[in-house]
Amino acid sequence: MRELTVLQAINEGIREEMERDERVFLIGEDLWGLPGGPHGVYKGLPEQFGSTRVIQTPISESALMGATVGAAATGMRPIVEIMHMDFMTIAMDQIVNHAAKLRYMTGGQATLPLVMRTPAGSGQGNAAQHSQSLEAWLVHVPGLKVVMPSTPYDAKGLMKSAIRDNNPVMYIEHKVAYNRKGPVPEEEYLVPLGKADVKREGTDVTIIATAYMVYMALQAADELARDGISAEVVDPRTLNPLDIDTLIASVRKTRRFVVVHEANKTCGIGAEILSQIVETAFTDLDAPPRRVCGEDVPIPYNRSLEARQIPSVERIAGAVLELCRY
Repeated sequence: MRELTVLQAINEGIREEMERDERVFLIGEDLWGLPGGPHGVYKGLPEQFGSTRVIQTPISESALMGATVGAAATGMRPIVEIMHMDFMTIAMDQIVNHAAKLRYMTGGQATLPLVMRTPAGSGQGNAAQHSQSLEAWLVHVPGLKVVMPSTPYDAKGLMKSAIRDNNPVMYIEHKVAYNRKGPVPEEEYLVPLGKADVKREGTDVTIIATAYMVYMALQAADELARDGISAEVVDPRTLNPLDIDTLIASVRKTRRFVVVHEANKTCGIGAEILSQIVETAFTDLDAPPRRVCGEDVPIPYNRSLEARQIPSVERIAGAVLELCRY
């Protein structure tokens, strides 16, 4: 099977959906001014589809998000890019009070089929205002679906499903994962929203990891295997709706679990995942669960400090070793 990068897989998913449905269009900043847009995801799309379906806007996240909500409410299927997830904060009124609420407030008469693409995460020395992972903010909002792919296969399949969904979908990409390669079928496929994936089978402990932390968890599982510990790695892929059944099934098998995410620990998505599992499967656990998360500080510009702020393979493996002492 051919291999694509995450970036190429997202591009291909968008291209196929734009060819399939003329209502799908792109809107955002610098889509024409930079090759492929700010992060190169749209390479070749402006030339193929033209300025009526690849729309470059002024630098105003609130304005372009408002235009996107209006377009979706009137029958179009927009894909809007927020250049960095940090800039999502500027458009929170449009996202939280309009995109997430209009279908409910109209009794289902209005649908909001829009995809909000945004790169998140650290690892590139982009400092405190361009490196945040704010997915927990969005999961907290009823009416929003939240997707965080890790592999190229998932990135393409989830993008196509998100575009076809009749609800607003926040599609969060990790900047450092863009160049990760993996197998992607040439034939048509979809990855359903709300379905987790077991990336590695194991019997002794479950590691639940999101986005780029999936790669860290898989590396930690390799190291743990050398110590005789069999770690299962599960990627939720979609945070809302959350496939809690798959997570609980894994935990009931291994009887121990660790949740790993890059966002800071306090009120992060790991707390919600841990809570839901414990509410249902507390008596199945042989050890108290652990969270391995970012520190509760702004992300530093200094690359050495930045690396210490987020979870590492060593921290993940260390948490698992602690659990396995029980």
